[in-house]
Amino acid sequence: MASDQGHGLVHAWVALGYSWKGLRAAWRKEEAFRQEVVVAAIAIPIAWYVGDTALERALLVAVVIQVLMVELLNTGIENVVDRIGVDPHKLSGRAKDVGSAAVLMAIVVAVVVWIGVMLG
Repeated sequence: MASDQGHGLVHAWVALGYSWKGLRAAWRKEEAFRQEVVVAAIAIPIAWYVGDTALERALLVAVVIQVLMVELLNTGIENVVDRIGVDPHKLSGRAKDVGSAAVLMAIVVAVVVWIGVMLG
């Protein structure tokens, strides 16, 4: 991740490669991410039928993708904590718990939005 990777499209292409590498790593190593991708693969097409307007459809899709985004951030936190050390420490546990709580909140938001759109 050196600064000599270029600018503009070259930099964007290199960054896309890192993103793809991260997605592949999450898919291979994180069962929760794989489960959420399966749910997303089901929920996103359903969003096109559930949503009455383009805005509703976009919102339904966005909250599903948001769950994946937060799961990726949580995975990053867990990996950094594990890299620092495997010895039990209250701050390490707290960091992992807070990351997990963030995923839970993203799921709650997604459920609330989906219920709201379906009942509205």
